Amino acid sequence: MNLKWNSARLRELERLYSSGFGMKDVATRLDVSLSSVNNVMQRNNIPRRKPSETNKLNFLRSPLSFKERVGLTHPEESLKLAGLMLYWAEGSKRSKCVVDLANCDEKMISIFLKFLRTIYGVNEDKLRVYLYCYTDQNPNKLVDYWSELTKIPVSQFSKPYIKAAPDSHVHGKMEHGLVHIRYADTRLLSIIKQEIGRLTDIL
Repeated sequence: MNLKWNSARLRELERLYSSGFGMKDVATRLDVSLSSVNNVMQRNNIPRRKPSETNKLNFLRSPLSFKERVGLTHPEESLKLAGLMLYWAEGSKRSKCVVDLANCDEKMISIFLKFLRTIYGVNEDKLRVYLYCYTDQNPNKLVDYWSELTKIPVSQFSKPYIKAAPDSHVHGKMEHGLVHIRYADTRLLSIIKQEIGRLTDIL
């Protein structure tokens, strides 16, 4: 074997690759070419990961977009419980990668956002709002209304969904429309679902 690839160097290659580093990263860390890493892996029958497995490992190693608060005070524990129960009741059950809660109740939306911001320290730039309203309502005014209430910039609102207005005799039309509060983060969604599962198991 080439001196560059003695047994110690080979073990280091296997350690780096098995811990989740891609071949290019391994080559950089060992100060060798990518083709050299590829050839050595082939000669030593070191199995290659599938692209999907590499993508998953890279995702898991990437920085979190949020910072979960620990050592909660009693009011914070109450807020966490309220937020989890709100998501259990009103959150999307179909999404696999986006935290998505929809409602027209201003207080409910405010509490849920406080939950995301206080308990999970979400990145404000990743928050998105999707407005649902009717044709006889002014979507621009509604966006401004919800932007002021949520403290989320208008630039982070998606294009509103506008539905034909119901018949005048239909009661209960949403005065300010309905909004989805969305935060795209698979790991945060997973944590919230796990926390809800733990709560429902003991109730």
